[in-house]
Amino acid sequence: MDVQRLELLRELAERGSVTAVARATHRTPSAVSQQLKVLEREAGLPLTERSGRGLVLTDAGRALAASATDIAVALERATAVWDTFRNRATGDVSLVTFPTAGQMLLPGALQDLADHDGLAVHCTDMDPELSDFPALTSEYDIVLAHSMRGQHTWGGRGLTSVPLMTEPLDVGLPTGHRLAGRVSLGASDVVGETWIGVPVGYPFGRILHDIELQTGSRARVTQRFADMRLIESFIMAGLGIALVPRYTSSGDQPGRMVLKPLRGLDAERQIVALMRPDRAERLAVRTVVEALRARAAQVQAEHAAAAAEPEITAR
Repeated sequence: MDVQRLELLRELAERGSVTAVARATHRTPSAVSQQLKVLEREAGLPLTERSGRGLVLTDAGRALAASATDIAVALERATAVWDTFRNRATGDVSLVTFPTAGQMLLPGALQDLADHDGLAVHCTDMDPELSDFPALTSEYDIVLAHSMRGQHTWGGRGLTSVPLMTEPLDVGLPTGHRLAGRVSLGASDVVGETWIGVPVGYPFGRILHDIELQTGSRARVTQRFADMRLIESFIMAGLGIALVPRYTSSGDQPGRMVLKPLRGLDAERQIVALMRPDRAERLAVRTVVEALRARAAQVQAEHAAAAAEPEITAR
């Protein structure tokens, strides 16, 4: 069977329509359909069937599409072995991120990669709540995504997932707030406060829901924003409190905002790099992911050192 036709079948399995496959592979829909028909003749079994106006894979088609993934992984792995022997991570790598992760990780990672001649990383950002981030692995080599613990949206999709970091979510308070002097805060301390929330359905909203469950009280949310900088501006203006990511927030702002850990709740998010398994084998892609991991570790170490400074001074 022709490898390129197998790849079209795999694309159909992942993208769901001949039109989407045609767009992604720079072909016409009729050309894609013709190639799939040739593959079907080669296989000797129906690989697709009509469903409404479109095509869906048969059981045989799904099995063959999975095999196409295995073949793509093997080919990329072989190329990566050759690149490793040449010690050359070259080529273009496309990456999409949600804004706060991009702000935190990309500048440092790209600086670290500047000495890799022939390696070009092309980055863009998207709102993580407005897109199905795992689905973007069809368009980008690396997708930076986040989720709350136990709420991964990429399970069962056959994607390679590389953990980058776990980021705590703190309670952001105006500096003059009555709770600003506490070392940490519990659910009962904050449930009765005025909250600046996120749109309904956003991951951070789950923590506020957990606060309500733990206390048996409803939180009073007066505003909802998707942009963390806007949320922080409301906190600093004394208009409420909110959950903010520790590493990607503006941090403690003397005279404006303080961050306090939330105890007794699973208040953290997982940040990962998602890739299609064949692309994850590319040496260039692996090199970029390692730079991201190194930068994530550096960010965490810097915050841990900063948190320890008052303790060291006190001694």
